[in-house]
Amino acid sequence: MSAWATGVVVVGGCVVVGLSATGPLGTSWVNRLSLAAFALFAAWLLWRLGGVHAVPTRAGLRVRNVIYTRELEWAQVVSVRFGSGDAWVRLDLADGSTLAVMGIQRADGARGDAEARRLAALVQAHGEAHEEPRA
Repeated sequence: MSAWATGVVVVGGCVVVGLSATGPLGTSWVNRLSLAAFALFAAWLLWRLGGVHAVPTRAGLRVRNVIYTRELEWAQVVSVRFGSGDAWVRLDLADGSTLAVMGIQRADGARGDAEARRLAALVQAHGEAHEEPRA
C-alpha cells in the first residue's frame, strides 16, 4: 500500500471514530481536536516514512530521509558504507560527516545490497570514491 493510501486510511479511520464516538469522552471538543491532531501527525509521519529515497542525477544525489532532504554534489560523497550491522546505507562526506540514506535498507535484503552496490558504482564514476561498499 502506498504512503498516500495509508495516510488516507489513517485519517479516514480517525474521522469515522471521531464523528461516531459517543459518551462522556467522545463528545468533548478537546477529545475530537486531539484525535484530529493525532490523525494529521500520523498521516504526515506515514507520508515521510513512505517517501524516503535517494535519487541520483547528473549533478549529484538527492537524499530524502524522514525529517529532511539533502542535495549533494557527487564530489561531496567520499564513500558508501553498508556494513552487516547497519540498518541503512551511510555516506561518508568530504566534510568529515556521515549521512544516512534511509531509502536503501538492510531489511530489503538482496535488493538493498544491489542498490548499495549501484550507489557505490555511481559515486565511483561521478565523485571521489574509489572503493566498494565497506563492511
